[in-house]
Amino acid sequence: MSAAPESAPASTPVVGEGTFAGLRGQLHEAAATFAGGPDALEGILLGMVDDVDRALREPLEIFPVCHHSPASALAMARRLREKQPKVVYLELCEDMAPLLTELRNCRLPVAVQAFASEVDGFPPEWAPLSVVAPITEASAEYQAIAYALDTPGVELVLVDRSSDHVFQWDSRGRPAAEADAGADAADPDAATRAALHGEAVGVEIGDLRPRFAELEEHLLRHGKVRHWSEWWHQYVELPLGDGDHDTYRQVMLLIGSLFRRLAPGDPSRVRTDEDRERYMWTRMREHLAATGTDPEDCLYVCGAFHAASRVEEFGVAGSGTYEISPRSATAWQHGLIPSSHAAIEAQFGLAAGSVSIAATEWAKSLKRTRVTPYRLAGQAGTKRSRAKQTAVPASGASRPAATDRLSGFLGRPPVLDSLDEAELLGWCVDIVGAARRGGYLASTADAIAVFETSILLAGMRDRAKPTPYDFQDAAVTCIEKDAVPGRRDVRRLVEIMMGGDRIGQVGYDSLPPLARDVHDRLEPLGLKLQQRGVRRALLDMASQPELRACSDVLWMLRRLLPQGAARPIMGERALGERSIQESWDLALGTHQRALIELGYEGVSIEQVLEQRLRRAAYAPQATAATVLEAVEDATLYLGGRRLADELGTRALEVLASERSVDGAPEVLRRVRRLLAYYRTSEPVLPPWIESFVKAGYAHYCTLLPTAFTDEDATAGQVAAMLGFLFGMESLALSLGCDRAQLELAVAQSHPEDPSKTALLWAAQVQLGTLSRERLRARCDELLANPLVVPAYPRYLSGFVHALEPVPGLADVVVEAVSNAFGRLPDAVLLPWLPTLIGTLRSGAANLAPLLIREAGRIFPSRLAALDAWIPPWRTPAPAPVRRAAQAAADVRRGVALAPARPATFDALAALLGCTEGWAPATAPPPSADAALPARHPDSATALESLLAGT
Repeated sequence: MSAAPESAPASTPVVGEGTFAGLRGQLHEAAATFAGGPDALEGILLGMVDDVDRALREPLEIFPVCHHSPASALAMARRLREKQPKVVYLELCEDMAPLLTELRNCRLPVAVQAFASEVDGFPPEWAPLSVVAPITEASAEYQAIAYALDTPGVELVLVDRSSDHVFQWDSRGRPAAEADAGADAADPDAATRAALHGEAVGVEIGDLRPRFAELEEHLLRHGKVRHWSEWWHQYVELPLGDGDHDTYRQVMLLIGSLFRRLAPGDPSRVRTDEDRERYMWTRMREHLAATGTDPEDCLYVCGAFHAASRVEEFGVAGSGTYEISPRSATAWQHGLIPSSHAAIEAQFGLAAGSVSIAATEWAKSLKRTRVTPYRLAGQAGTKRSRAKQTAVPASGASRPAATDRLSGFLGRPPVLDSLDEAELLGWCVDIVGAARRGGYLASTADAIAVFETSILLAGMRDRAKPTPYDFQDAAVTCIEKDAVPGRRDVRRLVEIMMGGDRIGQVGYDSLPPLARDVHDRLEPLGLKLQQRGVRRALLDMASQPELRACSDVLWMLRRLLPQGAARPIMGERALGERSIQESWDLALGTHQRALIELGYEGVSIEQVLEQRLRRAAYAPQATAATVLEAVEDATLYLGGRRLADELGTRALEVLASERSVDGAPEVLRRVRRLLAYYRTSEPVLPPWIESFVKAGYAHYCTLLPTAFTDEDATAGQVAAMLGFLFGMESLALSLGCDRAQLELAVAQSHPEDPSKTALLWAAQVQLGTLSRERLRARCDELLANPLVVPAYPRYLSGFVHALEPVPGLADVVVEAVSNAFGRLPDAVLLPWLPTLIGTLRSGAANLAPLLIREAGRIFPSRLAALDAWIPPWRTPAPAPVRRAAQAAADVRRGVALAPARPATFDALAALLGCTEGWAPATAPPPSADAALPARHPDSATALESLLAGT
């Protein structure tokens, strides 16, 4: 893996030939002693020195950094004040450069984001694409950005691959989760995502973590630490914090070379790393050639891993040429989103609390070393340095030759910091106070125990001064209990005490136009919505009509933003309904990232909502139910008929192409709501909904026989189809549909499932082909058949579902359930009762209220009346003789009416167009019934006395 270093041009010698001669000799002897021969180990060790030597010989100064490292940030601030470069080349996606000036309007940490909602040139399933580059104050990249932007005459050039190339190179075979474009490749196989960063690919400067698992395990075990962040803090951050520039630079180059040479030989990974280095050196050479800048006046800030590069294009005078591929046709949007320490740790696989500890160490280092950092002018949350930024002076003499600092650094034993008892005591007192506020029963004894345990753990780990990680372990050991009494455990309390999860904020001036428009339109509420946390908004539209516009914005935000960003407490928005008073819990500051990403899709929330509704309606997986939902949302939030009519026509097209009934219940509910709204608010129905009802009637009639026999179709779906057919029947018939379609569909249905059989009987009752008496008789037959009793709950489930299309059957269903409870023995009823309840709850929960209301109407309201109560279905019917006599009397009255009023009937006949006149009166022929009383006078007399008595 080693490669011979290329010599720098003879005109600019910086490092003498024998600069690392002594170190090479020591490494040669060490390889011979420990490896038994100067072969592989010697090649690695000497190759590392060659990499350092090669980087130091480069005329364009290379400044290696590690992401979110206080030592790197401190060394960067010192070097910038000393060197005052005219051009700063930064390892960051080149398309993010225009956004860096907006950092002065933000409170760090924030992330620069590149976002693409629609892709062109990438697999569609990758959409949306997102790349984020988080920036904290305790980072070398922020120091370089602040110096370049606030110092006159300094140019900042981003040289890393674009966001588009990040995904282009991922498509060559490397998983997107591993894309690091300067990212931390801590756990590429199980990359975690942060809530504030979402599913974005992380972009960082300074990927410094061993990719060789055995090496990392060896370092952690011998360093007596738990995770990589703690090892780096103890053995790199602290020793380099007070080091000079040459020592820092050489050590970082050596570490980068070590991790690079011991990285696994993954071809795709190696190719991506080398292509990035070729890309960056190509961009730097192009800029130097175009501007004529002297490389001595430039500074190249990159990760230590890439600083120890061995590609042919390395250096200003590199021999290789690299052709940069063009970007795809994907339209990228750029903006700033809030970030947090926890989001950075989660996305890049860092230990929890490590970024917060780094921020604390950064503040302590500034106080100890008195280094003045660079901060952007006017930035919130930072103190402007008193040192005035002046123009960069003209280039003077070349930098002096570097000396070998590696030999002394590697041969010097670690300096053990003395115990700072005051600092440790302050930590112990603070954590005990925080624990008590968190519900723990902590006391002064716990503070003493934490103090002693911290010193003990530090001694066991070969250090005199306890680190924040030692203190955290001691606090957990001494204070943590079996159960956490409050919201946070002790480990989280220590992280908060050490700096907390600092969350950034994007300023108003750096927000996209849509976000600014939202804040402007909500200004009448008088709330500070850019701040994090929940704000309660009270809207009284009756006394303040101008707040109706705010209400409209809030309801659209509720539709577009994640749950919790805008949550209504009082008031509702439905078709045809508007609240006169509303109460909202608003957390727009907490969900600022989501609001910013809305700005990538349009310039107003109305435009974004319309685009999303169109996208949902015209999606390949769109169903009639989803399109009707889009129609309802368009009517509810946007108003007007243009978009609703367009989407309604689309719903008609989708319904005609469907071959299943999965969405029938949702289609029925939404069509009913839309019909009720249009009938009350419009003079006539829209043409699209008339066509939808007409087409839906024919469509569901066609699918009905198949749905009755299809095992995948549920009883609720078939009931919804029947509900559509019976509920929309009058409108469909008025539009030209034929009822014979429905009658034929029901006649052709032959279900086998008990619940669907009950639905078919209900449909036949509605059509008049089955009487209610016959339906009751069938239910009695089911209860009388022991073989059918186990399946009776499924019949009842079908009857309950039948209340959707035939609500008039509620009394029959109540009768069927009552008969089951009254006639079944306990041995059958008790095992069946749980099944019945489960069936009603799972299959017909929305129809149970109708059933309960009907039962309440039938059954007595008082317990005392229950004993004497007789069910209506058991009440005796009128006597047949009485019914016959009543019918005969009616016939006699009707027959005698016409001769008694001839003029009235003549007028009615003329009105109807009948001109035949009266038929001649003829004597009726004698019948057998007429002679019957004469043959049986006793029976006739008894009947006469009976009729006279009634």
